[in-house]
Amino acid sequence: MDLKKSRVLVFGAGLSGVGAARLLLRIPAAEVILYDGNEKIEKADLEEKLFGKASASAPENGNVSYDSRLRIILGELPEAVPDEIDLVILSPGVPTDLPLVNVLRGHGIRIWGEVELAWECGRGDVLAVTGTNGKTTTTSLLGAIMKDYVKWQKTCASCDGGSSAGGHAVEKKDSVYIVGNIGNPYTDVADQMSEQSVTVAEISSFQLETTERFAPRVSAILNITPDHLNRHHTMEEYIRVKELITQNQDATDTCVINYEDEILREFGKTLNTRVIYFSSRHRLKEGMYLDGENVCYSDGARETVLCSTKELKLPGRHNHENVMAAAAMAYAYGVPFEVIRKTVCAFLAVEHRIEYVTEKHGVVYYNDSKGTNPDAAIKGIQAMDRPTLLIGGGYDKDSSYEDWIRAFDGKVKYLVLIGQTREKIAETARRCGFESIVLEDSLEDAVAFCADHAKSGDAVLLSPACASWGMFPNYEVRGRRFKELVNQLG
Repeated sequence: MDLKKSRVLVFGAGLSGVGAARLLLRIPAAEVILYDGNEKIEKADLEEKLFGKASASAPENGNVSYDSRLRIILGELPEAVPDEIDLVILSPGVPTDLPLVNVLRGHGIRIWGEVELAWECGRGDVLAVTGTNGKTTTTSLLGAIMKDYVKWQKTCASCDGGSSAGGHAVEKKDSVYIVGNIGNPYTDVADQMSEQSVTVAEISSFQLETTERFAPRVSAILNITPDHLNRHHTMEEYIRVKELITQNQDATDTCVINYEDEILREFGKTLNTRVIYFSSRHRLKEGMYLDGENVCYSDGARETVLCSTKELKLPGRHNHENVMAAAAMAYAYGVPFEVIRKTVCAFLAVEHRIEYVTEKHGVVYYNDSKGTNPDAAIKGIQAMDRPTLLIGGGYDKDSSYEDWIRAFDGKVKYLVLIGQTREKIAETARRCGFESIVLEDSLEDAVAFCADHAKSGDAVLLSPACASWGMFPNYEVRGRRFKELVNQLG
């Protein structure tokens, strides 16, 4: 679709929507309506997010000002608007089955998401990661590998062109962008990319719902466990949406898949792309796997040891899976093992994912605010190697908490619950035979309780198994507040 002179409705005025509107306004003659149903949003705040503190009528693209091609509509969308637009860009937080979205769809208007818009405007190769858990760590690690690869290429006289180690013909690259659900809107940088760019993208199920031609060079599906069922309604639909990351890949592309996920293992057999499996429990004839303490890769004929888990700074089997996924993606793209090994051994944990905060009076504090569903929180408690006071609870995404409670495995001294789900989780815990439950009104109260009751040798872990909404705007704000409270302790 030619976006020049197009008339586009950007639905949703959050971070993604603002990024999409900015990108569209950098396209000559494109006209943009930025719409949000929340009429309490201040237009002045939106204009500042769009243009900075400068005037919204600051000249752009010669003598054409932004405000001559931008309308901001808040509250109810006028009935005439669907007849005035060619395209809708749907922010990830807007459900695709919302009645107003169905009205727009009924007018025959094309509906994209921000990822599709960025894909159409960007250039170069894309490496994309999805899955229920581990996306941010895997994306961050893969981005670090690719940045080290670009540096390595600049010093390598013999690596320009030709067949790469992973099988693709890869020319020298000059830039790496790390974007997507990781917190950096893809649309903010799409028009800065060149054919020599590599984009590493974390892609959520909300973003995959609205893709059309998006086709990563290398994709990965890390795992699929129940999450966001309030949005996708059924597990079958959630699985279908996650698998959309491969829908436009062909035989020259690669998909990296978790062998331990039975659904994904079978899905891999149906793909026309090259498939590389990774496994934390099975030695594979071909693929990336753990062999004791060694992370290994086999091409079917020869085994290569990438590194030992003792060399990694990421604790837990789930993180070893993230390392294998990132390494497999990089190798499939053409990065030599020597570059991959150096990066993975130096890489530190991502903020908010089983992040070490500090030690006070012999008590170690960990921030796992990104554990926003029960399966992610299971990984958090499994990584603990000492008695733990666990802070959980938050927004209810229609999750089931039995498996999380059963994963405590005698480690949890107190389960300190906050937020909308605290009664629901407490009831589940009691049914599972766990009685050491404390209900608090706020994160501040929860941290204070843990500080008063933890003993030297214990851990305090924020791993909520729930989203942050209702108490905090996102998991990052929740995690940073937790760290502030911990660091203020005497």
